[in-house]
Amino acid sequence: MTGGIVVRRAAPAAALVLGLACLTSCGSQSGPAADRATAAGTTAAAPAASGSAAAGGAPAAAAGGTVTVAFAGDVHFEGRTASRLAGGPDTALGPISRTLAAADLAVLNLETAITGRGAPEPKTYTFRTSPKALQTLRDAGVDVVSLANNHAVDFGADGLADTLAAKASSPIPVVGFGRNAQEAYAPYVTTVKGVKVAVLAASQVQDLTNQKWRAGSAKAGIASALDPAALLRAVTEAKRQAPVVLVYLHWGEEGHTCPTGAQTDLARKLSAAGATAVVGTHAHTMLGSGMLGDTYVAYGFGNFLWYGTSNYTDSDETGVTTLTLSGDGRTVGERFTPAHIDKRGVPVPQSGAAATAAEHRRDRLRACTGLAPAPAARD
Repeated sequence: MTGGIVVRRAAPAAALVLGLACLTSCGSQSGPAADRATAAGTTAAAPAASGSAAAGGAPAAAAGGTVTVAFAGDVHFEGRTASRLAGGPDTALGPISRTLAAADLAVLNLETAITGRGAPEPKTYTFRTSPKALQTLRDAGVDVVSLANNHAVDFGADGLADTLAAKASSPIPVVGFGRNAQEAYAPYVTTVKGVKVAVLAASQVQDLTNQKWRAGSAKAGIASALDPAALLRAVTEAKRQAPVVLVYLHWGEEGHTCPTGAQTDLARKLSAAGATAVVGTHAHTMLGSGMLGDTYVAYGFGNFLWYGTSNYTDSDETGVTTLTLSGDGRTVGERFTPAHIDKRGVPVPQSGAAATAAEHRRDRLRACTGLAPAPAARD
């Protein structure tokens, strides 16, 4: 995300420990997802890099039962939300953390470099935070974080090195970002309640980051959806490892509540490649969601923990989308928990008439997507 912001404050300084070697695959087995899997009598599977021997062979066998996956939008620890890193009586994300933690897996986008060094890139808005953000998000019930966005490398080569180091020591898996393309596109693979799940991420935003800091064969950076062949290969390989494949994208046009042609085209291709769900954010506002054949698609979750104010209509409307997924990779239920971003930048769950109005508005956003309604989650 870049434009549409009318409040901008100085970035917080961060002290970093450098020189850590980056993980050899995308995502650690540590963190809440692995903890929950272990508690359920299973273990988190070691992720295999896209194209590796472990990724080859027949598709992963389907498992019985269902899992729930909660998705939310963009998070910043800047400006009015920087103090949320300090801790306190509630988590950084406030009461909505309970909705994230209640799911078997929770995924969102951390839209920032993780560094205290480096010169800002030549762009209007730059964001950075401390490695503490990753632990803070884990404490708030988040299990997987995407860094495939247009602000992950806002502070040049030094910031890139620090963000890689933060990923290497992260208490939760980080996807969509790595030392090279193989690592950046590689999925985080885990087994939860007997169901094997793969999560990967990429950015479709055409900006400086995607031009200058796109991961390559020997180049660190973000996974890019502007190279659809690479992303489709990654999804195909992930499908061989897990029946449930979740693709988290940074995509869409800022301020627009309908998907672009680039979004709908990519969604169709990812569905054909076997993605269970294709979701994402970037537009500062919510977009429609629903079913594209057997694939769940959410074109935009909007802002979530938001550092400033935006001049886009309804940019403070947000929430958590929780999918119930079968062991063979089908969406069998969807539940939306509406929230409103308050003056602190915190997404506060809505109730009563406000919640009903938010749910109706969200349903109307589907009209321009060409998607069918998703099945409602059972109580």
